[in-house]
Amino acid sequence: MAMGLRQAVFVLLLALVVGVSDAQWQGRSMQRFAVQTPARSDFARPSQDIFGVQSKELLMGPVAKLTWSFPTLPEEPQQPDVPFELRHPVPPNSVVAQCAESSVYVEVMKDFFGTGQSLKPTAFSLGGCTATGEDPSTQVLIFESELHGCGSIPQVTENQLIYTFTLTYTPQEASYGGPIVRSSGAVINIECHYSRLHDVSSDTLMPTWMPYASTKVVEELLVFSLKLMTDDWRFERPSNQYFLGDIINFEASVRSYNHVPLRVFVDGCVATVVPDASAVPRYSFIENNGCMVDAKITGSRSRFMTRTQGDKLQFQLEAFRFQQADSGLIYITCIVKAATATASTYTPSPEQKACSFSANGWVSADEFNQVCSCCDTTCSSRSGSDQLLKDLQWERASVGPISVKEYGYGQN
Repeated sequence: MAMGLRQAVFVLLLALVVGVSDAQWQGRSMQRFAVQTPARSDFARPSQDIFGVQSKELLMGPVAKLTWSFPTLPEEPQQPDVPFELRHPVPPNSVVAQCAESSVYVEVMKDFFGTGQSLKPTAFSLGGCTATGEDPSTQVLIFESELHGCGSIPQVTENQLIYTFTLTYTPQEASYGGPIVRSSGAVINIECHYSRLHDVSSDTLMPTWMPYASTKVVEELLVFSLKLMTDDWRFERPSNQYFLGDIINFEASVRSYNHVPLRVFVDGCVATVVPDASAVPRYSFIENNGCMVDAKITGSRSRFMTRTQGDKLQFQLEAFRFQQADSGLIYITCIVKAATATASTYTPSPEQKACSFSANGWVSADEFNQVCSCCDTTCSSRSGSDQLLKDLQWERASVGPISVKEYGYGQN
């Protein structure tokens, strides 16, 4: 009995254990099936994202197109073409000298360089002499000296007595010891020319006697000049450099201190490679008392300009070089002469003319073409005693060196 009861209890417990195990196995099987179901579903629906990213995007809605970009730099406005021409410096007329019978009178502008800045009077000296006076209204310094004073250097030539004075400007900024200066020093030579007069009388000359001819020279002091000019003829050209084929503008002028009307002429001109007008090689381009022969000889464009003032004569020379001169430098020496003339008294003559050669023959700068007819022969047959020649006053004037370069050679 007891044995049978034990067997019944054991069978019951075994049945319970088997039942529980079966239930657990079925639950695990169901759980395992539930986990694998989404994976199977993924294969069936490949567009589905297993991490849920696509689902989140769909929930957020469509994304707007990106419109932002990096900002661009503002464009600078372009400068229009500006009409500009480099201004060439023009030497100011800041010194005026007048030579008297036995003294020299010099006026110097305190605005010496033409910059609008007045310089100190103590910076100027005439051969070591300070200014003897000053005009406050015109801002002018005054220097006066005897011909043998203030360090003058006398010189005697065949026809003249020459007294040379030196006007010096020394910038005082240099004495301050600073590293800069705002002006440069300058040295200007002032010359007084007096004709040498000869007396053939056997009588003893009295020191207090002055011949009338000497007084006339002083009263009618003439100053001749020959300058390079700019293309518009308004200013003296600040540069002496030209190229082959360029036109060189010259202006011959005469100035009188007693305001007598004058007419200036260029009697002849030669070009050399050194300052000596008699040196070789030498090329004469104005001959025969004012005939521009260069245009006829070489076919150049050289010519006299139509005269606009009696005391000025302008002419053009086509630039050239001497064949065997490597430097390209030329010196121009001209005989410049002047005659007293007014509109009512001037009479053209073969000795007083300015003639150019053109396709139509010889033409005159004074519109008196008939006086040019002698340019192909000989224009003057007068003797030195002729009154017309005696009334002429002349002087040798020169310009140089003038640098004439070939195009593409020697340029920086």
